[in-house]
Amino acid sequence: MKYFQDDGCELAENITYLGRKGVFTGSSGLQIVYLSGTESLHEPVPGYSFSPKDVSSLRTTLCSTSHFKGVDILLTSPWPKYVGTFGNPSGDVDTKKCGSALVSSLATDLKPRYHFAALEKTYYERLPYRNHIVLQENAQHATRFIALANAGNPEKKKYLYAFSIVPMKLMDAAELVKQPPDVTENPYRKLGQEASVGKPIPAPAEESACQFFFDLSEKQGRKRSSTGRDNRSPHPKQPRKPPPPPGPCWFCLASPEVEKHLVVNIGTHCYLALAKGGLAEDHVLILPIGHYQSVVELSAEVVEEVEKYKATLRRFFRSRGKRCILFERNYRSHHLQLQVIPVPLSCCATDDIKDAFVTQAQEQQMELLEIPEHSDIKQIAQPGTAYFYVELDTGEKLFHRIKKSFPLQFGREVLASEAILNIPDKSDWRQCQSSKEEEETLARRFRKAFEPFDFTLDE
Repeated sequence: MKYFQDDGCELAENITYLGRKGVFTGSSGLQIVYLSGTESLHEPVPGYSFSPKDVSSLRTTLCSTSHFKGVDILLTSPWPKYVGTFGNPSGDVDTKKCGSALVSSLATDLKPRYHFAALEKTYYERLPYRNHIVLQENAQHATRFIALANAGNPEKKKYLYAFSIVPMKLMDAAELVKQPPDVTENPYRKLGQEASVGKPIPAPAEESACQFFFDLSEKQGRKRSSTGRDNRSPHPKQPRKPPPPPGPCWFCLASPEVEKHLVVNIGTHCYLALAKGGLAEDHVLILPIGHYQSVVELSAEVVEEVEKYKATLRRFFRSRGKRCILFERNYRSHHLQLQVIPVPLSCCATDDIKDAFVTQAQEQQMELLEIPEHSDIKQIAQPGTAYFYVELDTGEKLFHRIKKSFPLQFGREVLASEAILNIPDKSDWRQCQSSKEEEETLARRFRKAFEPFDFTLDE
Protein backbone atom coordinates (compact mmCIF):
# COMPACT_ATOMS: atom_id res chain seq x y z
CA MET A 1 0.00 0.00 0.00
CA LYS A 2 2.87 2.45 0.63
CA TYR A 3 3.62 2.40 -3.11
CA PHE A 4 -0.03 2.66 -4.08
CA GLN A 5 -0.50 6.41 -3.80
CA ASP A 6 -3.28 8.41 -5.38
CA ASP A 7 -0.77 10.59 -7.14
CA GLY A 8 2.06 9.23 -9.22
CA CYS A 9 5.65 9.18 -8.15
CA GLU A 10 9.06 8.13 -9.42
CA LEU A 11 9.76 4.68 -8.03
CA ALA A 12 13.30 4.66 -9.38
CA GLU A 13 15.28 6.42 -12.05
CA ASN A 14 13.29 6.28 -15.31
CA ILE A 15 10.51 4.21 -13.66
CA THR A 16 7.39 6.26 -12.97
CA TYR A 17 4.23 5.13 -11.23
CA LEU A 18 1.49 7.13 -12.93
CA GLY A 19 -1.04 6.84 -10.11
CA ARG A 20 -4.30 5.08 -9.32
CA LYS A 21 -6.21 6.31 -12.37
CA GLY A 22 -6.05 9.11 -14.82
CA VAL A 23 -4.87 10.38 -18.19
CA PHE A 24 -1.27 11.16 -19.11
CA THR A 25 -0.60 13.17 -22.27
CA GLY A 26 2.96 13.38 -23.55
CA SER A 27 4.52 16.37 -25.24
CA SER A 28 3.94 14.70 -28.62
CA GLY A 29 0.21 14.41 -27.93
CA LEU A 30 0.38 10.68 -27.13
CA GLN A 31 -2.51 9.93 -24.75
CA ILE A 32 -2.17 7.20 -22.11
CA VAL A 33 -5.05 6.21 -19.83
CA TYR A 34 -4.21 4.18 -16.73
CA LEU A 35 -6.22 2.26 -14.14
CA SER A 36 -4.27 0.57 -11.33
CA GLY A 37 -5.25 -2.18 -8.91
CA THR A 38 -7.82 -4.97 -8.94
CA GLU A 39 -11.57 -4.81 -9.48
CA SER A 40 -13.86 -4.45 -6.48
CA LEU A 41 -17.65 -4.29 -6.68
CA HIS A 42 -18.26 -3.99 -2.95
CA GLU A 43 -18.05 -1.08 -0.52
CA PRO A 44 -15.84 -0.11 1.11
CA VAL A 45 -13.41 -0.43 -1.77
CA PRO A 46 -9.93 -1.57 -0.64
CA GLY A 47 -7.16 0.93 -1.19
CA TYR A 48 -5.51 -1.32 -3.78
CA SER A 49 -8.68 -1.70 -5.88
CA PHE A 50 -10.78 0.29 -8.34
CA SER A 51 -14.58 0.51 -8.35
CA PRO A 52 -17.31 1.08 -10.95
CA LYS A 53 -17.20 4.75 -9.92
CA ASP A 54 -13.52 4.96 -10.85
CA VAL A 55 -14.22 3.48 -14.27
CA SER A 56 -17.21 5.76 -14.75
CA SER A 57 -15.19 8.88 -13.91
CA LEU A 58 -12.52 7.94 -16.48
CA ARG A 59 -15.17 7.32 -19.08
CA THR A 60 -16.87 10.64 -18.36
CA THR A 61 -13.59 12.55 -18.48
CA LEU A 62 -12.69 11.22 -21.92
CA CYS A 63 -15.88 10.34 -23.76
CA SER A 64 -17.94 13.46 -23.04
CA THR A 65 -16.61 15.40 -26.04
CA SER A 66 -18.24 14.91 -29.45
CA HIS A 67 -14.91 14.59 -31.27
CA PHE A 68 -13.61 11.74 -29.07
CA LYS A 69 -12.28 8.90 -31.26
CA GLY A 70 -10.29 6.84 -28.77
CA VAL A 71 -7.00 6.83 -26.90
CA ASP A 72 -3.53 5.73 -27.91
CA ILE A 73 -2.71 3.47 -24.95
CA LEU A 74 -4.67 1.96 -22.06
CA LEU A 75 -2.76 0.51 -19.09
CA THR A 76 -4.61 -1.69 -16.59
CA SER A 77 -3.51 -4.18 -13.97
CA PRO A 78 -6.09 -6.95 -14.70
CA TRP A 79 -6.86 -8.41 -18.09
CA PRO A 80 -10.22 -7.47 -19.57
CA LYS A 81 -12.74 -10.28 -19.23
CA TYR A 82 -13.65 -12.12 -22.47
CA VAL A 83 -10.64 -10.71 -24.34
CA GLY A 84 -9.97 -14.13 -25.89
CA THR A 85 -13.38 -14.32 -27.60
CA PHE A 86 -12.99 -14.54 -31.41
CA GLY A 87 -9.21 -14.34 -30.91
CA ASN A 88 -6.21 -16.62 -30.83
CA PRO A 89 -5.80 -18.98 -27.83
CA SER A 90 -4.72 -17.28 -24.60
CA GLY A 91 -2.72 -20.17 -23.16
CA ASP A 92 -3.68 -21.29 -19.67
CA VAL A 93 -5.82 -18.22 -19.00
CA ASP A 94 -9.57 -18.74 -19.35
CA THR A 95 -10.71 -15.27 -20.36
CA LYS A 96 -14.35 -16.15 -19.68
CA LYS A 97 -13.55 -16.60 -16.00
CA CYS A 98 -10.47 -14.47 -15.40
CA GLY A 99 -10.15 -10.75 -15.78
CA SER A 100 -12.29 -7.73 -15.06
CA ALA A 101 -15.63 -6.97 -16.71
CA LEU A 102 -15.15 -3.32 -15.69
CA VAL A 103 -11.92 -3.20 -17.69
CA SER A 104 -13.73 -4.80 -20.65
CA SER A 105 -16.37 -2.08 -20.44
CA LEU A 106 -13.70 0.63 -20.22
CA ALA A 107 -11.82 -0.76 -23.23
CA THR A 108 -15.07 -0.85 -25.19
CA ASP A 109 -15.71 2.85 -24.59
CA LEU A 110 -12.15 4.18 -24.75
CA LYS A 111 -11.17 2.22 -27.90
CA PRO A 112 -7.43 2.16 -27.14
CA ARG A 113 -5.08 1.45 -30.03
CA TYR A 114 -2.92 -0.54 -27.57
CA HIS A 115 -4.11 -2.07 -24.31
CA PHE A 116 -1.51 -3.48 -21.90
CA ALA A 117 -2.20 -5.56 -18.78
CA ALA A 118 -0.18 -7.91 -16.58
CA LEU A 119 -2.10 -9.40 -13.65
CA GLU A 120 -2.27 -12.97 -15.02
CA LYS A 121 1.57 -13.11 -15.08
CA THR A 122 1.86 -14.55 -18.58
CA TYR A 123 2.54 -13.18 -22.06
CA TYR A 124 -0.33 -13.02 -24.55
CA GLU A 125 -0.66 -10.90 -27.67
CA ARG A 126 -4.17 -11.09 -29.03
CA LEU A 127 -5.06 -10.65 -32.68
CA PRO A 128 -6.19 -7.05 -33.27
CA TYR A 129 -9.94 -6.48 -33.02
CA ARG A 130 -12.17 -3.87 -34.65
CA ASN A 131 -14.06 -1.16 -32.80
CA HIS A 132 -17.01 -0.83 -35.16
CA ILE A 133 -19.78 -2.98 -36.57
CA VAL A 134 -18.95 -3.85 -40.15
CA LEU A 135 -21.19 -2.11 -42.69
CA GLN A 136 -23.29 -0.56 -39.90
CA GLU A 137 -20.87 2.02 -38.50
CA ASN A 138 -18.09 4.16 -39.90
CA ALA A 139 -14.73 2.42 -39.85
CA GLN A 140 -12.64 3.00 -36.74
CA HIS A 141 -9.12 2.02 -35.74
CA ALA A 142 -8.33 -1.46 -34.45
CA THR A 143 -7.20 -2.35 -30.91
CA ARG A 144 -4.24 -4.56 -30.00
CA PHE A 145 -4.24 -6.21 -26.56
CA ILE A 146 -0.89 -7.28 -25.09
CA ALA A 147 -0.47 -8.98 -21.71
CA LEU A 148 3.03 -9.12 -20.24
CA ALA A 149 4.56 -11.57 -17.79
CA ASN A 150 6.35 -10.75 -14.54
CA ALA A 151 9.69 -9.03 -14.98
CA GLY A 152 12.58 -11.50 -14.84
CA ASN A 153 10.28 -14.54 -14.63
CA PRO A 154 12.16 -17.91 -14.62
CA GLU A 155 10.16 -19.24 -17.61
CA LYS A 156 11.55 -16.31 -19.64
CA LYS A 157 8.10 -15.30 -20.82
CA LYS A 158 8.04 -11.94 -22.53
CA TYR A 159 7.80 -9.03 -20.08
CA LEU A 160 9.07 -6.19 -22.27
CA TYR A 161 7.30 -4.89 -25.36
CA ALA A 162 8.99 -2.37 -27.65
CA PHE A 163 7.00 -0.62 -30.38
CA SER A 164 6.80 2.69 -32.23
CA ILE A 165 3.56 4.66 -32.33
CA VAL A 166 2.46 7.93 -33.90
CA PRO A 167 -0.07 9.75 -31.69
CA MET A 168 -3.61 9.37 -32.95
CA LYS A 169 -4.09 13.14 -33.20
CA LEU A 170 -1.23 13.40 -35.70
CA MET A 171 -2.37 10.58 -38.00
CA ASP A 172 -4.20 10.81 -41.29
CA ALA A 173 -7.79 9.58 -40.80
CA ALA A 174 -7.61 6.99 -43.61
CA GLU A 175 -4.34 5.59 -42.26
CA LEU A 176 -5.69 5.46 -38.70
CA VAL A 177 -8.74 3.33 -39.60
CA LYS A 178 -6.86 0.97 -41.94
CA GLN A 179 -7.77 -2.56 -40.80
CA PRO A 180 -5.03 -5.19 -40.29
CA PRO A 181 -5.50 -8.34 -42.41
CA ASP A 182 -5.95 -10.53 -39.30
CA VAL A 183 -8.46 -8.27 -37.52
CA THR A 184 -11.31 -10.00 -35.64
CA GLU A 185 -14.71 -9.10 -34.22
CA ASN A 186 -14.82 -7.05 -31.01
CA PRO A 187 -14.64 -9.53 -28.09
CA TYR A 188 -16.57 -7.32 -25.67
CA ARG A 189 -19.70 -6.61 -27.66
CA LYS A 190 -22.69 -7.25 -25.37
CA LEU A 191 -20.08 -7.72 -22.64
CA GLY A 192 -19.27 -11.33 -23.26
CA GLN A 193 -22.64 -12.70 -24.33
CA GLU A 194 -21.12 -13.57 -27.67
CA ALA A 195 -18.44 -15.52 -25.87
CA SER A 196 -20.94 -18.29 -25.25
CA VAL A 197 -20.52 -19.45 -28.85
CA GLY A 198 -18.29 -22.34 -27.80
CA LYS A 199 -14.93 -23.39 -26.44
CA PRO A 200 -11.89 -21.67 -27.90
CA ILE A 201 -10.30 -23.80 -30.58
CA PRO A 202 -6.49 -23.99 -30.91
CA ALA A 203 -5.26 -21.85 -33.74
CA PRO A 204 -4.26 -24.00 -36.70
CA ALA A 205 -1.09 -23.58 -38.68
CA GLU A 206 -0.82 -21.25 -41.67
CA GLU A 207 -3.02 -23.49 -43.81
CA SER A 208 -5.94 -22.65 -41.51
CA ALA A 209 -7.35 -21.00 -44.59
CA CYS A 210 -8.26 -24.53 -45.72
CA GLN A 211 -11.23 -24.65 -43.41
CA PHE A 212 -13.27 -27.59 -44.61
CA PHE A 213 -12.73 -31.32 -44.79
CA PHE A 214 -14.65 -33.82 -46.88
CA ASP A 215 -15.02 -37.43 -47.77
CA LEU A 216 -16.10 -39.86 -50.39
CA SER A 217 -17.06 -43.16 -48.76
CA GLU A 218 -20.44 -42.12 -47.30
CA LYS A 219 -23.11 -44.11 -49.12
CA GLN A 220 -25.26 -41.80 -51.20
CA GLY A 221 -28.31 -43.39 -52.77
CA ARG A 222 -27.00 -45.18 -55.84
CA LYS A 223 -23.47 -46.35 -55.51
CA ARG A 224 -20.99 -44.80 -57.90
CA SER A 225 -17.23 -44.61 -58.30
CA SER A 226 -15.18 -41.51 -57.68
CA THR A 227 -14.21 -41.38 -61.33
CA GLY A 228 -17.80 -40.70 -62.34
CA ARG A 229 -19.36 -42.27 -65.40
CA ASP A 230 -18.44 -41.94 -69.06
CA ASN A 231 -21.01 -44.46 -70.33
CA ARG A 232 -23.22 -41.88 -72.01
CA SER A 233 -20.95 -41.52 -75.01
CA PRO A 234 -19.43 -44.39 -77.00
CA HIS A 235 -16.36 -42.22 -77.60
CA PRO A 236 -15.70 -40.28 -74.41
CA LYS A 237 -12.97 -37.67 -74.70
CA GLN A 238 -9.97 -38.07 -72.46
CA PRO A 239 -9.80 -35.12 -70.04
CA ARG A 240 -6.49 -33.48 -69.31
CA LYS A 241 -5.17 -34.87 -66.04
CA PRO A 242 -4.71 -32.37 -63.21
CA PRO A 243 -1.21 -31.94 -61.76
CA PRO A 244 -0.43 -34.11 -58.72
CA PRO A 245 -0.63 -32.34 -55.35
CA PRO A 246 2.73 -31.27 -53.88
CA GLY A 247 1.93 -33.19 -50.69
CA PRO A 248 -1.02 -34.47 -48.64
CA CYS A 249 -4.21 -32.61 -49.63
CA TRP A 250 -7.42 -32.42 -47.59
CA PHE A 251 -9.53 -31.88 -50.71
CA CYS A 252 -8.34 -34.26 -53.42
CA LEU A 253 -11.13 -36.80 -53.34
CA ALA A 254 -8.82 -39.81 -53.59
CA SER A 255 -6.62 -38.54 -50.76
CA PRO A 256 -6.56 -40.55 -47.51
CA GLU A 257 -6.59 -37.21 -45.65
CA VAL A 258 -10.13 -36.46 -46.85
CA GLU A 259 -12.87 -36.87 -44.29
CA LYS A 260 -15.77 -38.82 -45.69
CA HIS A 261 -19.00 -37.77 -44.10
CA LEU A 262 -19.44 -34.29 -45.61
CA VAL A 263 -19.47 -35.16 -49.33
CA VAL A 264 -23.03 -34.73 -50.59
CA ASN A 265 -22.71 -35.20 -54.37
CA ILE A 266 -20.12 -36.47 -56.85
CA GLY A 267 -19.88 -35.63 -60.54
CA THR A 268 -17.36 -36.64 -63.17
CA HIS A 269 -14.80 -33.92 -62.45
CA CYS A 270 -16.17 -32.13 -59.36
CA TYR A 271 -17.94 -32.86 -56.12
CA LEU A 272 -20.06 -31.02 -53.56
CA ALA A 273 -19.35 -31.06 -49.84
CA LEU A 274 -20.91 -29.35 -46.87
CA ALA A 275 -18.65 -26.68 -45.39
CA LYS A 276 -17.18 -27.47 -42.01
CA GLY A 277 -18.13 -24.58 -39.78
CA GLY A 278 -20.49 -23.25 -42.44
CA LEU A 279 -22.36 -19.95 -42.32
CA ALA A 280 -25.59 -21.92 -42.78
CA GLU A 281 -26.64 -25.56 -42.61
CA ASP A 282 -26.69 -25.69 -46.44
CA HIS A 283 -23.42 -23.82 -47.02
CA VAL A 284 -21.59 -26.02 -49.55
CA LEU A 285 -18.38 -26.07 -51.55
CA ILE A 286 -17.79 -26.97 -55.18
CA LEU A 287 -14.42 -28.70 -55.40
CA PRO A 288 -12.53 -30.38 -58.26
CA ILE A 289 -11.93 -34.10 -57.73
CA GLY A 290 -8.35 -33.72 -58.98
CA HIS A 291 -5.81 -31.27 -57.65
CA TYR A 292 -6.28 -27.75 -59.01
CA GLN A 293 -5.32 -24.68 -56.99
CA SER A 294 -7.72 -22.17 -58.52
CA VAL A 295 -10.46 -21.61 -61.09
CA VAL A 296 -7.99 -20.17 -63.60
CA GLU A 297 -6.07 -23.46 -63.66
CA LEU A 298 -9.07 -25.69 -64.38
CA SER A 299 -9.25 -27.64 -67.63
CA ALA A 300 -12.20 -27.01 -69.97
CA GLU A 301 -14.02 -30.19 -68.87
CA VAL A 302 -13.81 -29.24 -65.21
CA VAL A 303 -14.93 -25.65 -65.88
CA GLU A 304 -17.96 -27.00 -67.73
CA GLU A 305 -19.02 -29.12 -64.76
CA VAL A 306 -18.33 -26.31 -62.27
CA GLU A 307 -20.73 -24.10 -64.27
CA LYS A 308 -23.27 -26.91 -64.29
CA TYR A 309 -23.07 -27.21 -60.50
CA LYS A 310 -23.44 -23.42 -60.15
CA ALA A 311 -26.60 -23.34 -62.28
CA THR A 312 -28.06 -26.36 -60.48
CA LEU A 313 -27.38 -24.92 -57.04
CA ARG A 314 -29.00 -21.62 -58.06
CA ARG A 315 -32.16 -23.49 -59.06
CA PHE A 316 -32.05 -25.59 -55.91
CA PHE A 317 -31.69 -22.62 -53.56
CA ARG A 318 -34.23 -20.53 -55.50
CA SER A 319 -36.80 -23.31 -54.92
CA ARG A 320 -36.13 -22.89 -51.20
CA GLY A 321 -36.58 -19.11 -51.22
CA LYS A 322 -32.88 -18.30 -51.28
CA ARG A 323 -30.26 -16.81 -53.59
CA CYS A 324 -26.71 -18.12 -53.53
CA ILE A 325 -23.49 -16.12 -53.39
CA LEU A 326 -20.24 -17.73 -54.53
CA PHE A 327 -16.69 -16.69 -53.76
CA GLU A 328 -13.16 -18.01 -54.15
CA ARG A 329 -10.03 -16.90 -52.33
CA ASN A 330 -6.90 -18.04 -54.16
CA TYR A 331 -4.52 -17.03 -51.38
CA ARG A 332 -2.89 -19.27 -48.76
CA SER A 333 -4.80 -22.28 -50.06
CA HIS A 334 -3.63 -25.23 -52.14
CA HIS A 335 -6.85 -26.71 -53.53
CA LEU A 336 -9.71 -24.79 -55.14
CA GLN A 337 -12.64 -24.25 -52.79
CA LEU A 338 -15.57 -22.46 -54.41
CA GLN A 339 -17.77 -21.39 -51.51
CA VAL A 340 -21.55 -21.37 -52.11
CA ILE A 341 -23.53 -19.56 -49.40
CA PRO A 342 -27.35 -19.31 -49.50
CA VAL A 343 -28.94 -16.00 -48.48
CA PRO A 344 -32.75 -15.82 -47.92
CA LEU A 345 -34.51 -13.72 -50.56
CA SER A 346 -36.32 -11.90 -47.77
CA CYS A 347 -33.01 -10.94 -46.16
CA CYS A 348 -31.73 -8.37 -48.68
CA ALA A 349 -31.52 -7.61 -52.39
CA THR A 350 -28.60 -8.56 -54.61
CA ASP A 351 -27.61 -4.88 -54.90
CA ASP A 352 -27.39 -4.70 -51.10
CA ILE A 353 -25.02 -7.67 -51.07
CA LYS A 354 -22.93 -6.12 -53.82
CA ASP A 355 -22.75 -2.80 -51.94
CA ALA A 356 -21.74 -4.64 -48.76
CA PHE A 357 -18.75 -6.28 -50.46
CA VAL A 358 -17.66 -3.02 -52.12
CA THR A 359 -18.04 -0.99 -48.91
CA GLN A 360 -16.14 -3.46 -46.76
CA ALA A 361 -13.37 -3.70 -49.37
CA GLN A 362 -13.00 0.08 -49.43
CA GLU A 363 -12.88 0.12 -45.64
CA GLN A 364 -9.93 -2.26 -45.77
CA GLN A 365 -8.17 -0.27 -48.49
CA MET A 366 -8.91 -2.88 -51.16
CA GLU A 367 -10.25 -2.40 -54.66
CA LEU A 368 -13.02 -4.69 -55.87
CA LEU A 369 -13.34 -4.42 -59.64
CA GLU A 370 -16.52 -5.37 -61.44
CA ILE A 371 -15.81 -7.85 -64.22
CA PRO A 372 -17.66 -7.09 -67.47
CA GLU A 373 -20.63 -9.35 -68.21
CA HIS A 374 -19.76 -12.58 -70.06
CA SER A 375 -16.08 -12.13 -69.14
CA ASP A 376 -14.11 -14.88 -67.47
CA ILE A 377 -11.71 -14.87 -64.52
CA LYS A 378 -9.12 -16.50 -66.80
CA GLN A 379 -9.09 -13.34 -68.91
CA ILE A 380 -7.99 -11.31 -65.89
CA ALA A 381 -5.77 -13.57 -63.79
CA GLN A 382 -2.95 -15.82 -64.87
CA PRO A 383 -2.27 -19.17 -63.13
CA GLY A 384 -0.38 -18.53 -59.92
CA THR A 385 -1.98 -15.10 -59.38
CA ALA A 386 -3.38 -14.51 -55.88
CA TYR A 387 -6.92 -13.14 -56.02
CA PHE A 388 -10.37 -13.03 -54.46
CA TYR A 389 -13.59 -12.95 -56.41
CA VAL A 390 -17.27 -13.04 -55.57
CA GLU A 391 -20.11 -14.01 -57.91
CA LEU A 392 -23.65 -12.79 -57.25
CA ASP A 393 -26.83 -14.65 -58.18
CA THR A 394 -27.28 -12.27 -61.13
CA GLY A 395 -23.99 -13.47 -62.61
CA GLU A 396 -22.16 -10.23 -61.70
CA LYS A 397 -18.58 -10.79 -60.54
CA LEU A 398 -16.34 -8.63 -58.34
CA PHE A 399 -12.58 -9.23 -58.44
CA HIS A 400 -9.62 -8.20 -56.26
CA ARG A 401 -6.00 -8.94 -57.14
CA ILE A 402 -4.09 -9.75 -53.92
CA LYS A 403 -0.67 -8.12 -53.91
CA LYS A 404 0.63 -8.39 -50.35
CA SER A 405 -1.78 -9.64 -47.70
CA PHE A 406 -5.49 -10.34 -47.48
CA PRO A 407 -7.92 -10.96 -44.59
CA LEU A 408 -8.58 -14.69 -44.77
CA GLN A 409 -12.17 -14.43 -43.53
CA PHE A 410 -13.16 -11.45 -45.74
CA GLY A 411 -15.90 -13.26 -47.71
CA ARG A 412 -17.40 -14.79 -44.58
CA GLU A 413 -17.22 -11.51 -42.65
CA VAL A 414 -19.18 -9.60 -45.28
CA LEU A 415 -21.90 -12.26 -45.57
CA ALA A 416 -22.08 -12.76 -41.79
CA SER A 417 -22.36 -9.02 -41.14
CA GLU A 418 -25.47 -7.38 -39.71
CA ALA A 419 -26.28 -6.01 -43.17
CA ILE A 420 -26.76 -9.47 -44.71
CA LEU A 421 -27.10 -12.65 -42.60
CA ASN A 422 -26.71 -10.83 -39.25
CA ILE A 423 -24.58 -13.55 -37.68
CA PRO A 424 -21.29 -11.69 -37.01
CA ASP A 425 -20.24 -14.25 -34.42
CA LYS A 426 -19.93 -16.79 -37.26
CA SER A 427 -17.45 -14.77 -39.32
CA ASP A 428 -14.71 -17.15 -38.15
CA TRP A 429 -15.40 -20.77 -39.11
CA ARG A 430 -13.60 -21.99 -35.98
CA GLN A 431 -16.44 -20.59 -33.87
CA CYS A 432 -19.04 -22.61 -35.81
CA GLN A 433 -17.91 -26.22 -35.69
CA SER A 434 -20.33 -29.05 -34.97
CA SER A 435 -19.83 -32.63 -33.85
CA LYS A 436 -19.32 -35.31 -36.47
CA GLU A 437 -22.76 -36.72 -35.70
CA GLU A 438 -24.38 -33.34 -36.33
CA GLU A 439 -22.44 -32.97 -39.58
CA GLU A 440 -23.53 -36.41 -40.75
CA THR A 441 -27.16 -35.49 -40.08
CA LEU A 442 -26.85 -32.24 -42.05
CA ALA A 443 -25.17 -34.05 -44.94
CA ARG A 444 -27.96 -36.66 -45.14
CA ARG A 445 -30.56 -33.91 -45.06
CA PHE A 446 -28.89 -31.98 -47.88
CA ARG A 447 -28.47 -35.09 -50.09
CA LYS A 448 -32.16 -35.89 -49.78
CA ALA A 449 -33.26 -32.32 -50.54
CA PHE A 450 -30.84 -31.98 -53.48
CA GLU A 451 -31.71 -35.29 -55.15
CA PRO A 452 -34.52 -33.92 -57.39
CA PHE A 453 -31.98 -31.47 -58.86
CA ASP A 454 -29.08 -33.95 -59.13
CA PHE A 455 -27.87 -33.99 -62.74
CA THR A 456 -25.28 -36.67 -61.95
CA LEU A 457 -27.80 -39.47 -61.45
CA ASP A 458 -27.92 -41.94 -64.34
CA GLU A 459 -31.07 -41.87 -66.39
